[in-house]
Amino acid sequence: MALNIVLIEPEIPNNTGNIGRLALASGSHLHLVKPFGFEIDDTRLKRAGLDYWQHLLVTYYDNIDDFFLRNENQKMVFLSSHGNKNHWDIPFEDNLFLIFGKESVGLSKPLIEANQNKLFKIPLCSEHVRSLNIANAVSIVVYEGLKQLQEFKL
Repeated sequence: MALNIVLIEPEIPNNTGNIGRLALASGSHLHLVKPFGFEIDDTRLKRAGLDYWQHLLVTYYDNIDDFFLRNENQKMVFLSSHGNKNHWDIPFEDNLFLIFGKESVGLSKPLIEANQNKLFKIPLCSEHVRSLNIANAVSIVVYEGLKQLQEFKL
């Protein structure tokens, strides 16, 4: 498995469905951390994930503590608009966990503060844009990682 995509408390089913489709297309493992802002059988999730959801490698966690306990020895990086380093500077490696926060507020302050040295952002060229849609952000970071790892072969 090339990369792990982690969504902490995703709120919008369409975004999660699109990210699930991206995970499958990129050979990534999707990790979903509860609570969710939707039911996992939401029709909007299924519509965005199309017919692919049953083929997806996805792991569910009851809460953030469960996630960190079950993955305590894994290498992780955190994505936030509050990061000081750009996403192309992530030290990508096989099985790296890419941690993304929820749509409304991103990663929690304690998580950001505890992981400053592993905190990255996608640079934005306009001061009028606060952040990117999470599905777009995940796509940018995952495919940058695949490029650097040269994992994606047609």
